[in-house]
Amino acid sequence: MEQNTMQPHIRCSKEVGAAYAILPGDPQRIDRVLPFLDNPAEISYNREFRTAVGFFRGIKVMITSTGIGGPSLGIAAEELGKIGVETLIRIGSCGALQPGIKLGDLIIPAGAVRDEGTSATYIDKGYPAIPDPVLMQALLYCAEELGYTYHCGRIRSHDSFYTDIESEVDRFWGEKGILASDMETAPLFVIGGLRNLKTASVLNVVVEKEGELEKAINSYVDGGQAILGGEEKEIRLVLEMIYYLEQRKRDNQQIYEE
Repeated sequence: MEQNTMQPHIRCSKEVGAAYAILPGDPQRIDRVLPFLDNPAEISYNREFRTAVGFFRGIKVMITSTGIGGPSLGIAAEELGKIGVETLIRIGSCGALQPGIKLGDLIIPAGAVRDEGTSATYIDKGYPAIPDPVLMQALLYCAEELGYTYHCGRIRSHDSFYTDIESEVDRFWGEKGILASDMETAPLFVIGGLRNLKTASVLNVVVEKEGELEKAINSYVDGGQAILGGEEKEIRLVLEMIYYLEQRKRDNQQIYEE
């Protein structure tokens, strides 16, 4: 499919003209990104895929929601790559698997256990689910500059909240040093690696290790203060990282021109 063709699910084409795409899961989370941008505009909404664009300090940014889980994330990532997007950064939520990780803390995954099905349809599970190293280092730098509480390490991506053995699985991976669990980071990293897309992920902790899943999710939906604070931080962190990377590009270009 050519890049200038309207993509069937995200309903966007190359005319959008953005190199960066921020990927929340929830379409409503786009409303919380738009106040950070100049000249924001929604350009499409089809199924779980809602897309808006805007400018952050002069840099055009695209925001596309991906829905819940790997299959719809995979559709969005593939179609965004086909319209010329080069960098995909997930902003989402996660449940902590380690003690001491608090609600509203940020997780910056350095890799993900591929305990989900989508990435397995692409390639054997020996293929690593890792972010672009430049993006991850930029996220760590900007998180330090902003003074945010964050944790960097490996997470687990999975396919269901409600399996009968979820607590046992969480305990198993927690004992192996896994920081948290989500549903989309591993397939994003794998698809990015296979499709030559730069990817990274920033996750807001909405369930503590000692917390109850359903109560935590309800608190997230209802707008718990710590959780909403973490959401705002992950949005600002990703936008500041994009600006930081663009400034580095300009500085390097000036050095070569001199």
